Amino acid sequence: MKRDNLTNDPSRRLRDSSRALAPALIALRRDLHAHPELAFEERRTAGLVAAELGRLGIPHRTGVGRTGVLGMIEGGLPGPTLAIRADMDALPIQEETGLPFASAVPGKMHACGHDIHTVTLLGVAALLQEMAPQLAGRVALVFQPAEETLEGAAAMIADGAAEGLDMALGFHNHPDMPVGSLGFVRGACLAAADRFDLVLRGRSGHAAHPYAAVDPIVAAAHFVTQAQTVVSREVRPLHPAVVTIGQSAGGTTYNIIPERVHLKGSVRTLHPAARDTAEAALRRLAEGIATGLRVTASMEYQRMVPPLVNDDRVLEPAVAALAAQFGEAALLEGEPSMGSEDFSAFAERVPAFQLRIGAGAPGRADRLHNADYQPDEACIPNGVEALSRIALDLLSRHN
Repeated sequence: MKRDNLTNDPSRRLRDSSRALAPALIALRRDLHAHPELAFEERRTAGLVAAELGRLGIPHRTGVGRTGVLGMIEGGLPGPTLAIRADMDALPIQEETGLPFASAVPGKMHACGHDIHTVTLLGVAALLQEMAPQLAGRVALVFQPAEETLEGAAAMIADGAAEGLDMALGFHNHPDMPVGSLGFVRGACLAAADRFDLVLRGRSGHAAHPYAAVDPIVAAAHFVTQAQTVVSREVRPLHPAVVTIGQSAGGTTYNIIPERVHLKGSVRTLHPAARDTAEAALRRLAEGIATGLRVTASMEYQRMVPPLVNDDRVLEPAVAALAAQFGEAALLEGEPSMGSEDFSAFAERVPAFQLRIGAGAPGRADRLHNADYQPDEACIPNGVEALSRIALDLLSRHN
């Protein structure tokens, strides 16, 4: 790889170099896919990442945020520090793809493509390390654990992963976009994620004598129904919000009114005002139902991650870099998603941009978090090429 050509004519050289790396990256992806690890269990994955960074001569720390890896490419010129983040954890799903490299671990699967993200960032690391003498500033390579539980970014930041950063890039594969396409969203692109536990306690008794008991199941039913009015009647219609009750647990058999019911729910919002409104409304509903139906209500409400907001200071030059590398036709401007992503913890601290990388295989209609998820592996060299070009252009602006 000729460094001068890489910097003077990046488009062709980045494309050729990304394609040259593809076979090795795909082989490593299949190895990671066969050995998935859940949140904060990514020791084998982190070990492979550290070994590859060491082979590339990139200084790195392990055990950042428990099982994360933080590498650092030092540019040859003064400039800002750009972080590029990839998540590494798998999901508790039994794989049903039937692929020869399917998960060898029962009940665990890379059904969200974090194996793809990990090797994509390793490919970016290889290209940018080769270009390091011409780079202005530094590139922090953030291999993050525990994204699926929305805890890994905070853990890495607590261990210093965000110190000294000036801007950050995140990325995610998208099976709803054809492979070869690249997407972006202006402003808030992913939702804040909050969750709550509500325990309603009554007085147990015989089903034949409900007047002698206090029924928490009826109270829970009222809460579930009334919770639907939070979005429809309290949050502004132009502020998207989703309230979901994901679990209801209470009772043991047909003819016993139970002592308690435990509800678990999630709240997703794109705007701070909607987030505040939803929490206040759910707390008020719980208190009202407790008063009206004679139960006691105990709610634990946890704010997990803020919305992920793409900052124009990073988005605009990134989109310009992608247009120069791939052409305008490859770029898709999308809509926000009510899904959540803890890269927002980095974006809350520094200007950031999350790239969408098309991973939809021809003839398939895949979905993330699905037991049969099979992304097109061509998204790996596409992601390497795209992220490397964005990083190159972002850093060169400060040179």
